[in-house]
Amino acid sequence: QVQLVESGGGLVQAGGSLRLSCTASGRTLPSFYNMGWFRQAPGKEREIVGAISWRMGNTDYANSVKGRFTISRDSVKNTMYLEMNSLKPEDTAVYYCAGDPSYTKLVPLLPAEYVYWGQGTQVTVSS
Repeated sequence: QVQLVESGGGLVQAGGSLRLSCTASGRTLPSFYNMGWFRQAPGKEREIVGAISWRMGNTDYANSVKGRFTISRDSVKNTMYLEMNSLKPEDTAVYYCAGDPSYTKLVPLLPAEYVYWGQGTQVTVSS
């Protein structure tokens, strides 16, 4: 059984930073072709934060986080990271990591394109 687990969420003041981590059991992260970070705020739909092609290292980000958030991966540690800087109150949400085991030409950005999901970690940014 494949499980993705996020960690690193918490409460931070606006302008601060957090680093989220995503690990897996039952399957190694490098075996996924693509990995993504999504977020969902109360009353809103789940939206892409960014995604990475694990083998190629290509990344793509939502416009709202470009220049502030960075996705990286460590195959040895079987971990994906989301470095979040210059956080804003509107970044408050539950953050999820997701895995897509299928080859795609472009990094997928839609939730429906991902098969495996973590339970999420809460990020709260106070003003």
